Amino acid sequence: MTSYINKINDYINSLDYETQNALQEISSTKQFRKGDLLLRQDETCNKSYLLINGIARKYYLNDGKEITTEIYFENDLAVSFESYSLQKPSKEFIQALTDVTVSIVHYQAFQEAKKKFPKLMELDLMLAEYYGMWVENRLFQFHTTTATERYLDILTKSPHFVQSIPLSILASYLGISLETLSRIRAKI
Repeated sequence: MTSYINKINDYINSLDYETQNALQEISSTKQFRKGDLLLRQDETCNKSYLLINGIARKYYLNDGKEITTEIYFENDLAVSFESYSLQKPSKEFIQALTDVTVSIVHYQAFQEAKKKFPKLMELDLMLAEYYGMWVENRLFQFHTTTATERYLDILTKSPHFVQSIPLSILASYLGISLETLSRIRAKI
């Protein structure tokens, strides 16, 4: 996955001046405070949020319980994918876990820019492919590894998750209860 992120970054860096300038012109920067919602359930996700700094998460409610599906760090793109792609109400929330600064691009402005600058269409495709691979890997992990293995994998590959986010959110992200996470951490 890291090699594909590098491929996307290399592609962005290779964009011609006009395309980069067009992308900058449709981008704006905004700050959110810890706890702020960037997106609410039932709102249409008509913006993409590139995290410049800070941490955010995507979650949904299931019987009143928050289920965290994604954690976003610097240089991650936060969207409710289905809502953004189909421009329909979101099933999810996106919330700032810390103070965050984001670069925002409105959906409609990006669609117009893609018509004028075909390289943005290729960038959009690369981002969708990356997200598809990420989701596929996450589902594979949920179906083939134990809770302990998932925790150890994050501890090894992404220790900043464990160091930066509340344990209740980490447990939800791993698909386990806080009590189970506590037992796993006590054994390690």
